[in-house]
Formats: sequence, structure tokens, C-alpha cells
Amino acid sequence: MTQPIRHCSALMVSAPASGQGKTSVTAALARWHARNGKRVRVFKTGPDFLDPMVLERASRAPVYQLDLWMNGEEDVRARLYEASGEADLILVEGVMGLFDGGLSSADLAQRLGLPVLAVIDGSAMAQTFGALALGLSRYREGLQVFGVAANRVGSGYHAQLLAGSVPAELRWLGALPRDAAMALPERHLGLVAATELGDIDARLDALADAWALHASDALPPPVAFPPASPVSVTGDLRGRRIAVARDAAFCFLYPANLDLLRQAGAELRFFSPLAGDGLPECDAVWLPGGYPELHLPALSRNDVLRRGLRAHVDAGHPLLAECGGMLYALDSLSDTNGGTFAMAGLLPGHATMQERLGGLGMQAAALPEGPLRGHTFHYAHAEISQAPLVMATNPDGGPSREGVYRRQRMTASFMHAYFPSHPAAAIGLFQP
Repeated sequence: MTQPIRHCSALMVSAPASGQGKTSVTAALARWHARNGKRVRVFKTGPDFLDPMVLERASRAPVYQLDLWMNGEEDVRARLYEASGEADLILVEGVMGLFDGGLSSADLAQRLGLPVLAVIDGSAMAQTFGALALGLSRYREGLQVFGVAANRVGSGYHAQLLAGSVPAELRWLGALPRDAAMALPERHLGLVAATELGDIDARLDALADAWALHASDALPPPVAFPPASPVSVTGDLRGRRIAVARDAAFCFLYPANLDLLRQAGAELRFFSPLAGDGLPECDAVWLPGGYPELHLPALSRNDVLRRGLRAHVDAGHPLLAECGGMLYALDSLSDTNGGTFAMAGLLPGHATMQERLGGLGMQAAALPEGPLRGHTFHYAHAEISQAPLVMATNPDGGPSREGVYRRQRMTASFMHAYFPSHPAAAIGLFQP
């Protein structure tokens, strides 16, 4: 039976540049509409872990990534089609500036027919706000800029000035004030993880309350979402137990990756290295990325887990260590203050955290199990005393090319893999 075209209100939330307030406005919109009884689904453009944590808390629903290269267009369309059947409003937070990158937020919006909400930091301007909004709306033919919102306004009068400058062809959709009480804190990789903020719900409610002061409560017009099929899961993990590290040190987990493992039949057993957990009884292990560098004393004290992981790898069982997980898999890790701590000792080498960026960009790795796509973003320098199995490539031509290391059935890399980019390859990493 042919599936019908679905219609759902939707917006791509973008901006002229990074740092304008896309996440704050997206979170405010999501929390405000959710509190008003609307079913809201939020997506994040590009390979981001931190913004989705905040947006998931704001919308009360999982936040998935949308990237035309990393996901593939069919996966992107399938996720939006599924959401359109269960939501009143779909929000897609963009990445960087509206037109930035080889496959930009504007490209995604045009490919999928999404109207754009342009978020502009209005803190240091008045009527020029309208000129900037008009320039964004007319820069590319065929792109629909539906409306504009201001961030960091100084007062109600300031918001009125900005709203009055918006050309008639654009809609004024709302504003947020310059207020530290509702700011979303940042650190070197982006926003601070939502789970680390004890007052995250108070901040999100404050954002929603502030948005309500200047906002229109009308939903944007419906967008047509044609039927699309999700990527088929090939491979079998039935009866296999995968132990997944998940806590403040290991928190970079794509929901789509977890979904795929479950769809393949795996039983996921979550454990916390920071809480002192040992390795659960399992057939395979996943050490995802996160912030091990912020928790080095606690990680170095967990001897029970280290012994369990070494025995697991020595016995030839599968283990995947990604980015922060790979740092933990090394012999030792040094923080930016020079303190050095023993890690799991699964891969011969040492890493040092640094102030400058160590790796950034999309990655593609041709593994024996099959090709996988993903990305890298870290502030570490690693010296590993064995040759990589393969070197990932950067499709954008950037300088970052991460090595993928293999010891028996352990696979380790700075690359974060997006499992649905090649389900069989991802599943193969957890098979004997």
C-alpha cells in the first residue's frame, strides 16, 4: 500500500553565523509550543552531540541528526517523514551560518522544502537588523526565508525597533533578551551537556517565558513530506549483549546508532565508569565519545573496569572506542595542566589535551566490515605506537584525517561513526 504525502508545520532555524543564538531560539520555540500542548519534534543539522541534548530536554522527544552527506538524503527524508506523522511542529536547527559549508543549512532547507527562520543577534544594532534579514532572504533564489527572530535584545523598546525594521515580506517571529539567567553555558566543544546543568529546566522555561513576550503563536504553514523508507538494517545481533558506557564522561551517543543496534536485535546494557561500575556481562563493548578529560581521577581509580576491559579484548571479543572512548582506551591521558592519569591500557599510546583544535571535519573510513561515515571534533593529541588499520578521508578536502586502529576485535579512532550510513558495517564491528 502506497504511503500518503504528509503535511506538518516546519522551520529550519538558521542564522548569519555561529554564535547568533540558534540553539537558544530553537529551545525556546520547542519548550514554548510543548508547554502549550503542541507535539514538537526537533532535529539538528550536522554531526552535533551537545545541542541535541538541550533540544531533547526542551522538546521532550529524542533529537536526531540530519546531514545530507553523513546520513544520506534518503535517511534524512525518512526521519522527517516519520516525524511528520506524529508532530504538530518540526524544528530543524541549522549549523554555522545559513549558507556556510559545502552542504549548507540553506542547501538542506531547499532540498527538503523547509521555510527558514533567521535568528540574528540584535544586541549591537537597530534598523540595520531589517537590512540584514532582507539580505539573507534574497541572497539565493528559491530559498524561502519565512521570518526572523532577534536574540540578545536589550529591552522591550529595543525589540520594537528591531521588529519595525523588518520588511513587510518577512514575518517577525519573536525575540529573546540579553539575560545570563537563561544563557546556555559553553566549553571548548560547544555547549555544556544538558545533564551537567542542574537548572536546565529552569533555563528552558525562562527562555520560553521570554519568547512568549514578543512572539506570534501562529504555526508556520504546513510543509509536504513525501514518503521515504528508512535505511534497511542488514546484519544480525540477535542474542548479543552490548555493554555501552554512558555517563558524563561518555555521553556522545547518536540516538540513531542506538536504534540501529536494537533493530538488529542487540540487548544494550548501559554502565557508568564514573560510578565505579565494572564491565557488565556482555558479548561486545562500546566506549563512545564524551569528556573523559574532565573526570581523569575517577576513571583512573576504576581498576575493576580496566581489568574487565583488558580481559574482554584479550579474549578476542569486539570493542568499539570512539574519540573520548579511544582516549580512555590508551595507556594514559594528560590534562591541560600537565596531570597524567592511567587509563584502560587497551591500545598502546598516550594522549594530551591541548588548547587548540586537534581534529575537525567529516570523515569516511573504508573498514574491512564496510565503509562508514561520520565526523571528528576534538582537542587532543595522541601518540599511538602502532600503525593504523586505515586512514579516514575528509570529503570536504580538509586537513583532518583520522587513523582507525585495530587490535584483535577492538576498533578505536577519533572518528565518531554514524551507523545508519552503512548498517552492515556498523553491525560488523560488534560481531565476533
